Amino acid sequence: MVRSKAPSKKQQKKGIDFKKIKRKLGRKLPPPKNATNTEIKSKAIVLPEQSVATNKEGLAVSKKGLTLKELLQQTSHHNAKVRRDALMGIKDLVLNHPAELRLHRYAVIEKLRERISDDDKVVREALYQLFKSEIFPGCAEDNQGLLISLLMTYIFNAMTNLAIDIRLMAFKFFDLVVQYYPPCFSLYAEKILQSYEDILRKNQYYLEDKGKLRTTLSGLVRCLSLLPSKKPESEKGISGDRMIHAFEPDAPTANTGFSTIIKKLKELVLVLINCFQDFIPLLISMPQLDAQSFDCILSILQSIDIAVRFFIYGTHGVAPESICNQTLSSPLSKKLLGVFPLYPKHHLSVKEDDRYFILNIVITEIFLHLREWICPSANVIEKFLEFIENALLGTVGFLKPSCIPLSGFFLNLLIEVKICSSTRSGKAAWEKHVSSLLPFIPKLASEVETRWQSRILESFTQTFKGCNPESSLKLACLSMIEEMLIPNGDKHYTEASDTVVLDFQTLWIRELPLLLMLLGDRQPSSSQVVLRLLLRIGQFSGSNSFLFWEYENTQFALGEFYSTCEEGNIYYGPFMRLPRDCQELSICCLYYFSNLSALLLKSVALCCLCPELEPFVSFRIIEVLHAAYKAGHIQIADHISFFMTLLSRFKVFPENIDPVRESDVKVSNHGAFKSLTSVLCSYLSQMGDSSVVLQILDKAIIGLILLQPPLDNACAMLRVLIVLDSKPTRLSEQSIIALSNFLPGYLMDVVHCIPEDDVHTWRYYLLPCFFLFDRSNKILKLVLDVIGSFLTDSNLSLPSDTSTRYATDSLSRINATISLLLLMYKDIKVQKIISLFRTEVSSILQSIASLQSSEVKMTLEERHRFRCSFEQLKVVTSTSPAG
Repeated sequence: MVRSKAPSKKQQKKGIDFKKIKRKLGRKLPPPKNATNTEIKSKAIVLPEQSVATNKEGLAVSKKGLTLKELLQQTSHHNAKVRRDALMGIKDLVLNHPAELRLHRYAVIEKLRERISDDDKVVREALYQLFKSEIFPGCAEDNQGLLISLLMTYIFNAMTNLAIDIRLMAFKFFDLVVQYYPPCFSLYAEKILQSYEDILRKNQYYLEDKGKLRTTLSGLVRCLSLLPSKKPESEKGISGDRMIHAFEPDAPTANTGFSTIIKKLKELVLVLINCFQDFIPLLISMPQLDAQSFDCILSILQSIDIAVRFFIYGTHGVAPESICNQTLSSPLSKKLLGVFPLYPKHHLSVKEDDRYFILNIVITEIFLHLREWICPSANVIEKFLEFIENALLGTVGFLKPSCIPLSGFFLNLLIEVKICSSTRSGKAAWEKHVSSLLPFIPKLASEVETRWQSRILESFTQTFKGCNPESSLKLACLSMIEEMLIPNGDKHYTEASDTVVLDFQTLWIRELPLLLMLLGDRQPSSSQVVLRLLLRIGQFSGSNSFLFWEYENTQFALGEFYSTCEEGNIYYGPFMRLPRDCQELSICCLYYFSNLSALLLKSVALCCLCPELEPFVSFRIIEVLHAAYKAGHIQIADHISFFMTLLSRFKVFPENIDPVRESDVKVSNHGAFKSLTSVLCSYLSQMGDSSVVLQILDKAIIGLILLQPPLDNACAMLRVLIVLDSKPTRLSEQSIIALSNFLPGYLMDVVHCIPEDDVHTWRYYLLPCFFLFDRSNKILKLVLDVIGSFLTDSNLSLPSDTSTRYATDSLSRINATISLLLLMYKDIKVQKIISLFRTEVSSILQSIASLQSSEVKMTLEERHRFRCSFEQLKVVTSTSPAG
């Protein structure tokens, strides 16, 4: 057997260390075999009893579901965006849930005040808007003093912050605080003024960013406006507190502890003057005066003006000269007043003209306040007077620098820009700001030399006549006119002796009635001011004064204000449409005319006759005019004529007597006319000897009665007769005959319209006749004769002058006669008188009996009523005792 050979070593396979794997292009490589799997899988653990949503049930939350507590916590987050979002969330929550702020207001303010010095600008602005729109309005009725005390420490800290933006924002916050709680300024005045002084000294900041300075200065103006100051003497009235019409005071008048800050305020004024001086180079170099620069300069000037007024008028017990000493007056004169007026370097638009004009107005105000304490030179005074004249005339005077270095500037060229004829905005700015100069006009006009006195008064008069009648400037002018006519409301003032002043006063007074007509009823408040001024002129005009004659002459122009009558047509003036207070003033003006003209009385009477005039106003007119008569201001004939015009021409509606509708004041004025008649009768009885008044009225009343007036007017005039007459009658024979022809028709109309059971009404209309019968038996006899002749006449018609209005047909007249006789027999006094004339009554009864035949057609019902009443009359006449 053959042994097999063992395999050789060359044929044995060797091991492979790295196996090469071929990969196709585009395939993703698999992860390495030793890669660690980091994927973590878990299941959620649900714990219903610990849900966050469950804990917030019933709580007020923001849109993001956060409570007030959570939002307040986020306001301290390190991320500015989170802080801002938290503030916006608080605003949203408070807006939708106001009760949250009321319940947690102290906690909210304590937390939010930390953000006043926040590093982020957006966060600070969001905080400011939150306080402005939600927190302060929502806490308006709370204890504001405590709320403000929580804020002030943080505001003061922010005012000393190294970052200028935070400091300026702190002033903005304080301005907001002052708006909602003004007393806080008096509590922290010294600190606030010091802080303003510190920030305004850093001119390198505010000259670069005028927008931030503008906000700061506007807050300063608001604060300083709280300083106490009284107005110039020209604005004081009898009680010392009258203010210029249409302008409310912008500062308190009582000292509230500000006297301790005089030194600090003087230092602030010096800083403000330096700030103003720093703006001057910018004004010269700028091609135009931008809005931000203008606002800054204006606020600086307004702050100085308010401080000066405080120094002069508001520091009780401290002499103004001790305050306005050299330390303050010299900078004011050189740095402020010395650069007046500000003028443009280039041609300006209307808007820029207005800006320079406004700035010069404020500087002029400062000068006028300081004029007595700084002793300006004649050139400076001339410069300001020139500007005042041009400002009042509606022109802006710009002064260019002179080569002569006198106070920096000199009057060299006047560029006139007609503001009144420019755009609406230009005129509005002129009217608004020129009004601030008016309180100084009375004193200027009394102190300057004659040449300037005439120019100032002329420009003021042009302003008064040229401005819109409904504008606030017109009201301001009226206040100054009152001051110049009646200085300080002194009834015993000395009348101006200067003919120039008297001429202007004449123009002003004569303009008042025309102004009333221009105003009409569109501006009752303005009309009230004019009427009050007219009334004061009448009250203060002496018997021999210039005002007396001028006031007397105004009545001829005032007639149109009440009413006019042309060709039988009545045109009512503004008096009829003005409110009650204006009507009262115009009525009171009538009393002070020493000789009230018949023409003006006629105009007033036409107003009283107008059905649209309230009865109260009519009675008030009558009351005042009667008082004027008793004072000797109205002739007796004119006064009586006024009364009789009212009684004879008053239109009563409805005209026929209807006691049901009479009670309804909306459809009847019977009641008002009855009251009017009673008042006039009372006044007529007080005018003196009744017999003399009756002699004056006798023929007039009879003449009016014979014109067949309506029943109410006839009754009123009959009542006047019985008030003035006596027993036995003092009426003339002619009057008795005229009355006997009128009374039958009047009596028949009355009994025809009034039901027999309405005793009160028929007595009112018949009682005057009964009084006449009692005072003159002859009148009753003549009346019975007229009625008897009327019944025996086949035509059944009364004489032409005794025709009836309502008892027109035959049956009505017969029934009226029966009813009249029955009513006369019911009155005891008349029954005794009528019993003296049995023959006349029997004749009337026979005539009635003969007429119940076919001569008068009646239905069965009418005949039955006729017979019943006729039988009743026969019984009454037969049973009445003989006279």
